[in-house]
Parts: sequence; structure tokens; C-alpha cells
Amino acid sequence: MTALHLRGVLLPEDRTRELWVRDGVISTSPVPGAVTVFDGGYILPGPVDSHCHVGVGPQGPVELSEAVAQAETDRDAGTLLMRDCGSPVDTRPLQLREDLPRIVRAGRHLARPKRYIPGLAEQLDDPEELPEAVARQAEYGDGWVKLVGDWIDRSVGDLAPLWSDEVLERAVAAAHERGARVTAHVFGPDALPGLLGAGIDCIEHGTGLDDAMIDLMARRGVALVPTLINVENFPSFAAAATKYPTYAAHMTKLYRSAQDTIGRAVEAGVPVYAGTDAGGGIAHGRLVDEVLALHGVGMSSERALAAATWSARRWLGFSGVEEGAAADLVGYESDPRENLEVLRTPKRIVLRGRVVG
Repeated sequence: MTALHLRGVLLPEDRTRELWVRDGVISTSPVPGAVTVFDGGYILPGPVDSHCHVGVGPQGPVELSEAVAQAETDRDAGTLLMRDCGSPVDTRPLQLREDLPRIVRAGRHLARPKRYIPGLAEQLDDPEELPEAVARQAEYGDGWVKLVGDWIDRSVGDLAPLWSDEVLERAVAAAHERGARVTAHVFGPDALPGLLGAGIDCIEHGTGLDDAMIDLMARRGVALVPTLINVENFPSFAAAATKYPTYAAHMTKLYRSAQDTIGRAVEAGVPVYAGTDAGGGIAHGRLVDEVLALHGVGMSSERALAAATWSARRWLGFSGVEEGAAADLVGYESDPRENLEVLRTPKRIVLRGRVVG
């Protein structure tokens, strides 16, 4: 593997540094014969999409070759680490590819029959099976398990929780006993008290949060990945639900209050991370749009940048830019803190110590 040399302003340190890359890891000491691949500009630790679905397309599960193409799209846009929040496709072969972003898999969504998008989740006929299913997915995934916390219940015509509080407590405990963290898809408010009470580690979307829930999340350090660019689809979800006017009205209300809700979570100090929900109705490669959306609800440019880079990497257990760390780096010509749009045009992408863009 060719040794590399990079020079630029390293963020978040905000000072000019020289870095060398040998055998896929970062060195702060000169490496003889290193090839300079970036000189001048700004260097970030590899950006992170903390909520996506590799292996899911608009019509459901896709072939592995399409999953590869999705990962390539993200990589070429500068995303070098992805937390896959549920996929029916076994993407472990992608983890063996040196040219694809690192993937942290949450296994498969856990839901109940007719209570999630067809073909994506493992459906449990008996909700009492949840703790066992969580234990199974914890073993299969990479330290995360994904629950469907709420979805439309056609018998009531609105969003409703899928699991009892008691079952959730046992399920989250089963994951924690195995060293895994638990996250959940939640649009509305009703499922949130049970999930938070069970000790869940992260909430996806979170458009139903109120001030008491936000305060609890901030105090406990429960993360939020709001997927704001997917929340923009709520009006279309409502428009399609012609048989369920209560649900349609609820989704419309959640959409109208979403920016204020997520903004209050940001202000309260909830750990918020950037995730696109790519797969299905959201195209891959849109991490920058989510960073801009987070900035739009009140995050400073630097905090929004951190939510998609150094803070997100630390949250997921990955190193940033330091001696001996994996060489996942992206270089930009100008300071993205001054203009987040700069993130759309990476000048140099280094993944696992190799130049890939």
C-alpha cells in the first residue's frame, strides 16, 4: 500500500497539520517516500451517515449488487462510515470490501405483522417474542438493534405503539446484556415514554417528543437522529392515507411542528446526529442535505458538522484523526464551517488509507 502525505487545517483542532498514512493508519511522524495527495485546505475525519438502509430500495429489498452501488454513491459523496438502521439484506460481504464505506449493521428491523413497510422487518406474531428476537439480532448485527416503536394501527386509524412497556424493558435489557445498543423508529408521542422508560439508547425521527421527554433524553444522554430530510415526506404520507383521516391529520401536525421539536432538542443538549434515512424513499448520497437541515433547526455550523463527523464517529466507537487511527479522511478546499455547502465538493477522499476520490 502506497504511503500518503496530507497537509491542511485539521478539524476540529483548527490548526494546520501534516499527516502521513502508512498501512492504512495515520502517523504524525514523517514517512519516507510518501506521496502528497492533499496540500492546502481543510481535513475532516470521514463523514458519517448515522441512519441509512443499505440494501433497501423504493420497492423493498434489492440485490447485493445494488447495495454495493448504494454504498459507492455514499462514498463518492464523502460518506465513509454508515450506521445501517435495519436491512433485510445481509450486507456483511460489503464490509469485506476495502473500497466501500465502513458499515455498522443493526441487523433487521423488529416489528409486528402489518405494522411496518412490507418485506423489511422480521415480524413477530407474539409480542412476547421481542426479547428473544432482540437477543438474536444483537448477535447478528454490529452492536445495534432496531425496533419499530410505532406505526399506523389500522384498527384505530392512527399511529400506535407496537410493544408493551414490560416487554420493552426485557428486550432492551437483553440487548444490553449482549453489549448491544437499541434504537427505535418513532414518529408520534405515544410510544416514547415506554421506550425511554426501558432505557433505550437512541430515538430515530423523534417528531413526537415533548419537553419532558427531551429533558429526560438530555439528562440520560439518549441520542436522537431526526432524519429531517425524511420528515419532509410526511405530507405525502398524509396525502396517501385517504382511508385514515386521523392518521393523516396526525402526520400533518407532526410535520408542522418538527422543526420546532428538533430545535428544542438541540437547544436542550440532546446528542443529535446526522442521518439521512437513505434507502426506500430517500436517495443515497444526501448527507450534506441533512447537515444543512440540522443547521436550519438551530445547530451552529460547527455543531452540525460535528454531528456528521467527529462527534458521530466517537458515538459509534470509531476514531477521528489521531496517531494510529484508521486513515478515513476527506479534504476540502475551503472551511466548511464558513459554508456547509463546501461539503458537497470533496477534493480528496481517503478510505482505509487508500485514495478513493
